Amino acid sequence: MQVLLARRAVVDVGVAMAGFLASGNWILAATHADGAYFLASIGIGLAVLGNAAASIFNRKPRLTTAADRVTLVRAVLVACCAAATVPALFAGTVPGIPVVALGGAAFVLDAVDGVVARRLACASPAGGRLDVQTDAALVLVLSCAAVPRVGPWVLAIGLMWYAFVAAGWFRPELKRTLPVKRLRKIIGAFQPFALLLALAPGIPVGIGMAAAAFALVALAASFGRDIVELEQWHRQCTGRHSSTELVN
Repeated sequence: MQVLLARRAVVDVGVAMAGFLASGNWILAATHADGAYFLASIGIGLAVLGNAAASIFNRKPRLTTAADRVTLVRAVLVACCAAATVPALFAGTVPGIPVVALGGAAFVLDAVDGVVARRLACASPAGGRLDVQTDAALVLVLSCAAVPRVGPWVLAIGLMWYAFVAAGWFRPELKRTLPVKRLRKIIGAFQPFALLLALAPGIPVGIGMAAAAFALVALAASFGRDIVELEQWHRQCTGRHSSTELVN
């Protein structure tokens, strides 16, 4: 049974890769990207999708659920969004409607995988990690796309989650799983919304910049609160451990 599930996971990842290569090539051909731009775009898209594939292949046991397949579709959309962003960044222009449409589709679909996981009782920590990684990739891609319009400071939005993960390598206490909080979810969902607003054609630049600035402040406050909670939990555990040693 596990062998069949592992094979199904490989097939799911393979279908996602093929889907990106087909749709990514079509998108880049439609936007007349060629040469180095084309290769760089496909490479970036494969890197985004490869991260999702690695998350699945590192599971024990290796398997994919219905919710994971929805998340893989989102990962394909994010990879296509990244591929469409690269030529515009090389040209120093704001990405057009394709990036907003692809990013918007990935953002809206974020509400689907959770519903599928709950309805089919297939929620898991591994699926949650894949979902979070896909969310982070979308925010990073959109923040890169927004640089020509908003400014390089917007990259802080996309890089903050990765900085938090990197900090966990040096401070293991930051790797602890936090309890689910509605406010954290709202702030997380606002990040791609704000970036899409900043990228949307017809939206005044001032409104887009204000939305992105608010998103950055809210995200920094959210991560700051999480770090404080994790450090407090660590001190409490250390204090209890020290008290137990004294009693013994």
